[in-house]
Amino acid sequence: MKSKKNLTRFTYETAAFEGWRLCLSRAGTTFTRYFPDKKFGGGKKSLAVAEKALADLKAVIDGAKRVDGKLAPATIKKAEKLLAEAV
Repeated sequence: MKSKKNLTRFTYETAAFEGWRLCLSRAGTTFTRYFPDKKFGGGKKSLAVAEKALADLKAVIDGAKRVDGKLAPATIKKAEKLLAEAV
């Protein structure tokens, strides 16, 4: 499997983690979440969950209002909660 925009594949033979990392930066704030293969039942399933979480995160952030060019604290909280609950 190949990495995609905002989704990076981690596969190391010597490391304990194998899976996908979602990383999205907007208006000075970076959102990151890891989606391990072990938790989601394989590479394809963890990718599907990561892609859904990315789409939901983009929808929240792109529709948000900005305060002095930055994301509002309420938007940041909502996005972090969305990532924490992604399953």
